[in-house]
Amino acid sequence: MRKVLLVEPVIIIYTFAYFLTVPLIQQYIYRRLWEEGSNSSLIENNNTTYCELNRSNPAYIKQKEVQEKASLFLMQLDLTGAVPSILVAIVLVADGDRHGRKKSLVLPSVGAFISNAFLGALSYFSLSLSILFAVAFFGSLFGSIATFLGGAFAFIADLCNEEKQKTIRIAVVDLIFGLVSGLAGLTSGYFIRGLGFPWTFVVASLLHVINIFYITFWLEDTVRVPEFQQHASVSCTEGLKEAFSGVYMLFKTSTCKKRTLIIVLLFTFMMYFFTWMGGSSLFTLYELDEPLCWNELYIGYGAAASTSVSLTSFLGIYLFSHCLRDIYIVFIGIFSYIGGMVMAAFAKTTLLMFLVRVPSLLCFMPIPVLRSMLSKVVLASEQGAVFACIACLEVMTSAISLAVFNSLYAATVAWFPGFSFLLSAGLCIIPLGVMWTNLLIFRTNYTFPWCS
Repeated sequence: MRKVLLVEPVIIIYTFAYFLTVPLIQQYIYRRLWEEGSNSSLIENNNTTYCELNRSNPAYIKQKEVQEKASLFLMQLDLTGAVPSILVAIVLVADGDRHGRKKSLVLPSVGAFISNAFLGALSYFSLSLSILFAVAFFGSLFGSIATFLGGAFAFIADLCNEEKQKTIRIAVVDLIFGLVSGLAGLTSGYFIRGLGFPWTFVVASLLHVINIFYITFWLEDTVRVPEFQQHASVSCTEGLKEAFSGVYMLFKTSTCKKRTLIIVLLFTFMMYFFTWMGGSSLFTLYELDEPLCWNELYIGYGAAASTSVSLTSFLGIYLFSHCLRDIYIVFIGIFSYIGGMVMAAFAKTTLLMFLVRVPSLLCFMPIPVLRSMLSKVVLASEQGAVFACIACLEVMTSAISLAVFNSLYAATVAWFPGFSFLLSAGLCIIPLGVMWTNLLIFRTNYTFPWCS
């Protein structure tokens, strides 16, 4: 059977299945906690869920309690799978430099398939919510979405010969990621209404099965593994040493200036990803609460509106890359995000909440550009190692960010729900300051004291 070097279908299927289940899990937990706390079903009409607006009413207090419980439950759930995901990301993605990229694509798909199958059973039989922690931990042992994307970006980088081509190709993957995630968010509400929670999880499982077959039988690997190496038996300990040595050697063999640049770019990526992930992850809970009181369809519309951000960010990268350096594109994207978060903090109507996406139209640009900048710094044989570092940071930063912002939202939702959005905007000063300092240092060819 002839194999192809086309990884985009794999990214599309995995992303759609993943982001189909993210709002499902959030809304399922919210409904279950509401039903368990009030001994009644969540009331909804065509446009909104039930929201009590009278602050002196006991129902309003119960509503806020459910918001807090849901926020903290989601935080604990994310932390459960964080540590295994970090280790798996480092091992699988870095190991791709020696033994091929396909493992970092197929194993997360297998884990997601098993997890969604268990989630379908849990929602169908209304089992205890505590089982979700076991499902999250077990699924993380196969790698998370960061592991999958780390392998996918390394796969794409292997196919690129020019620096500008690398920036555009990585931006295309992030565009696919944004468009498909928006489409999944849009359709999630219709899936819930048409099929219910259990069968929607089954649909996601079947999509992962398709992916597993495509990766295994049709996708050609970009890394050629010698015949003798394929049949060589390697112990588990030796395999782990090889995997971690790729990341270790990336920093050990690099020049001091190159090593410093890698660390600065990784830190900038981590800080911006921290603020972006933390702020955007609260949108669903914020929209479920008063005064917006959105139902699953409106939440889907909001997720779809975010699709425009991915498209406009890609167009921004495509246009700006012809006239601006990468670092200035990062600056523009960060300022765009700040504008959107400040507006979200004070959005009290449905129209205004949709319009939050307007100032945020370019906020996704820093993520693919920083990935591209890191990929350009290292050698072709170090692509897996650098994307393993990025994947590791994504998992770790995502877990910490969700924990911090969900805890903060739970603590502030009663007096000012938009506080977390303002904090997210304020924290962007850190990546802005780091990148500005980096620009001044490398423009003047400054020699670091520790490099002399």
